[in-house]
Amino acid sequence: SKDRAVVTRKVREMEKNRSTGAIAQVGQKWTVASWLRHWLDVIAAPNLRSSSAAAYRTAIEKHLIPGLGKQKLDRLQPEHLERLYRKMIDNGAKPATAHQVHRTMRTAMGEAVRRGHVARNVAQLAKPPRIQPEPVEPLTLEEVQQLLAVAEKEPNGARWAIALALGLRQGEALGLRWSDIDFDRGLLYVSGSRPRPVYEHGCNRSGKPVCGKTPGRCPDRHQVNADRGPTKSIAGRRAVGLPNQLAQVLKGHREQQEADRLHAANLWQAGDWVFCGPTGKPINPNTDYHRGKALVEKAGVRDVRLHDARHTAATVLLVLGVPARTVM
Repeated sequence: SKDRAVVTRKVREMEKNRSTGAIAQVGQKWTVASWLRHWLDVIAAPNLRSSSAAAYRTAIEKHLIPGLGKQKLDRLQPEHLERLYRKMIDNGAKPATAHQVHRTMRTAMGEAVRRGHVARNVAQLAKPPRIQPEPVEPLTLEEVQQLLAVAEKEPNGARWAIALALGLRQGEALGLRWSDIDFDRGLLYVSGSRPRPVYEHGCNRSGKPVCGKTPGRCPDRHQVNADRGPTKSIAGRRAVGLPNQLAQVLKGHREQQEADRLHAANLWQAGDWVFCGPTGKPINPNTDYHRGKALVEKAGVRDVRLHDARHTAATVLLVLGVPARTVM
């Protein structure tokens, strides 16, 4: 600056930051876009579950980069983030979506602070939108009976009885393999989870023109993540008691699956999945979601998320005739 007072003030600020260890290191000048992509692809993704990495990528590519991508990382202010959150909500996004974007930025900025690229985590100072969690309303006894009566007649109907009765999450139920079930000891082991498939374009590898669609709709798409991954947490790996009534349901389901295997002949893809498609392939979580919505509608019960209905596990066990002491 040509103003001595301004220079003096800047030097004193730098000395103060040096004393507190809050001064950013000299080096590459990151933008919000370049840092977020570097952080996700190089630092975070190798240590994340595919579903978590996909959630981060959506927040980054759909919201953060379009809104703040050109901003210099070391000049980012809390107000920039707060304006972005407000704009998202004004454009129809739910507060929970803006909150996910906030958590993504807070995590990425925390890593930038640890590496000395910025002096502070502005996302910790920004006020995220307030979200009101929707209360979980357990299914009534009559609703459980209606659901199970309809599910019994559907393909993979045992999936709903097992998941609702044992409180399994969607991924845990779809990730079950027959090797996880010990009928002799009456135990079901939750050892993995079925993630949402993540796809990449294949059209650019085959020499064809790029289709212009999203990777999931590409005609030559290929899946880049495994069909089965770890549970949501370490505590998710657990053994669950399998009452005899549920064991009989699973045994009947296994007999039907064996008939399906014989009918599919050489089209059958052996994967040891407890719940699978007509050719043995694992069920896509998105397909399972829509089947669950259709089941609720067909059963004539109120519109509920079957993921929340897992909190009704004790009621389901009682409907199936499991003794109260066993349920407890």
